[in-house]
Amino acid sequence: MRILIYGINFYPEAAGVGKYTGEMADWLATGGHEVHVVTSPPHNPQWCVQQGYRAWRYNRQTVHLSPRLATKPCPPLSSGGTKMEIFRCPIWVPKSPNGLKRLLYLASFTLSSLPVVLRQMRWRPDFVLLVEPTLFCAPQALLAARWSGAKTWLHIQDFEVDAAFELGDLASSCGRDFAFALERGVLRRFDRISAISEQMVRRLNLKGVDPSRCVHFPNWVDTSLIYPLPHPSKFRQELAIGENTVVALYSGSMGKKQGLDLLVDVARRLSHHSDLRFVFCGDGSYRQVLVEKLKALSNVSILPFQPSARLNELLNLADIHLLPQRADAADLVMPSKLTGMLASGRPVVATAHNGTQLAKAVKGLGIVVAPGDPDSFVSAVLELIVNKDLRLKLGREARRYALTHLNSPVILDRFEQAMVAACGVSGLQINDEQAQAGTSGTLHCNLPTSIVESPSTVTETRKPCA
Repeated sequence: MRILIYGINFYPEAAGVGKYTGEMADWLATGGHEVHVVTSPPHNPQWCVQQGYRAWRYNRQTVHLSPRLATKPCPPLSSGGTKMEIFRCPIWVPKSPNGLKRLLYLASFTLSSLPVVLRQMRWRPDFVLLVEPTLFCAPQALLAARWSGAKTWLHIQDFEVDAAFELGDLASSCGRDFAFALERGVLRRFDRISAISEQMVRRLNLKGVDPSRCVHFPNWVDTSLIYPLPHPSKFRQELAIGENTVVALYSGSMGKKQGLDLLVDVARRLSHHSDLRFVFCGDGSYRQVLVEKLKALSNVSILPFQPSARLNELLNLADIHLLPQRADAADLVMPSKLTGMLASGRPVVATAHNGTQLAKAVKGLGIVVAPGDPDSFVSAVLELIVNKDLRLKLGREARRYALTHLNSPVILDRFEQAMVAACGVSGLQINDEQAQAGTSGTLHCNLPTSIVESPSTVTETRKPCA
């Protein structure tokens, strides 16, 4: 099939939405589909266009890929597979993406990408996939699909309209009503809409989207690339961290919705513990503020954003992963970093209210405390420092969960099946292992409501470290 993917974030961004959209496109292209991507120059999480790219220039790339080894009979595909066409459009990237600046940032890509997306109608895609953020691009995505006779799919990584008001980027009550009315009108026009958590899917239903058009399409992790190492991480030696020192690691984007001020408070309160080191690794609009607040603490190390090749070493540096999140961001976004944390086989201390998707996801794999409660967060960290057996047990459960629920090949395979079925293409079959599992998510000719994996379909191929 000919698949047009449209989104503001894409490869080579190594974190967040860009990482997942890039891996999705790679999966589809190496499976033999013709894939075109309309996106911007890479700029996240640094909020600065990466070296080698130009913010104000149109660019077209052809990426040649090695074919994916098929695990099942493939549906009929067009002949242009094993390569991907990437169209990069100009964008204005603010250093601090708040309020009006964020709107202008989104609008700049929406306007610059308009002619490129409409030009794709000459290519006549079978399928148009829009990734939110940003929903600003929905009108031209729908228009291009309509004129091409293509099916449409909206994949929601963040509810950006809800988040803009809940996190205070936008405050007008009149503007709020108008924005939500506009959003509801746009959502009704997509053939399929997916979201990365079950709670986000429920929110779609509350926004008036028929449940039959909603799909749970979670983020994933390649458990063959992220796994527990049988030896200490090289970062311990590089940071001069002792063998018996417990490392509490925050790794990821450093922005407004992450709630990082809580970790500053926690690090201060535990600064007298010589057997504990906090490590902060990442980049984003809030990084410099965070560095200033932490610079006087001797129990803190700060690292720049690490390349993908070192991600497994970084995640294995942790004895405890830290995952703060503001209460008003709950169920509007789902932290994409969680998948790697769990795959590394380490417990997570997260902030979330009971009943939220994050709280449900971390239950039994770490400790969940209320957002904005430093006392409870400190207690959770201390409990995992003192109780090594609990720490190791939760880490093993985290790894097992990643293997059975988050493994990338199965999630992406089922997404591909759902996409092909939505287009009415026949000839798609699941592999023998999935057939034997007999899971409810198996797709033959109808779209599943959840693209998830049965725990019985994957086993560990590496021995987790104790």
